[in-house]
Amino acid sequence: MTKRIALSSDHAAIDLRQAVAKHIAAKDYEVVDIGPTSPESTHYPIHGKAAADLVANGECDLGIILCGTGQGIMMAANKVDGIRCGVCSDTFSAAMIRQHNNANMLSIGARVVGEGVALEIVDAFLDADFEGGRHATRVDMIEG
Repeated sequence: MTKRIALSSDHAAIDLRQAVAKHIAAKDYEVVDIGPTSPESTHYPIHGKAAADLVANGECDLGIILCGTGQGIMMAANKVDGIRCGVCSDTFSAAMIRQHNNANMLSIGARVVGEGVALEIVDAFLDADFEGGRHATRVDMIEG
């Protein structure tokens, strides 16, 4: 079954989000790109929450969100019940948030990493699976 991936960003990350969309579509993921499409200034909390809602309600399997640093949009997404989103600037962290934290969303800073590294981070995140075991206990503690 093809996984559905929610994508969103603020104005600072539109170009990188579009590159991510093209990259993951070529890998046979279904892309649910909810924008924005205009480079006019916008508010990252709106876009982080919108993507997180799609993941939390089951419309999408995973989410990838982007803003200038990746931090603000990640904080907004993590306010949604059931979301575990981490901001990553390297492939090791991207794999680990899936394997150990069962993250269902990834955040990337468009002003922090270039396109090539960002696509490698996306691949590391999407290629990793939750390991369960002792990590499941810890994820349960995060969920409360």
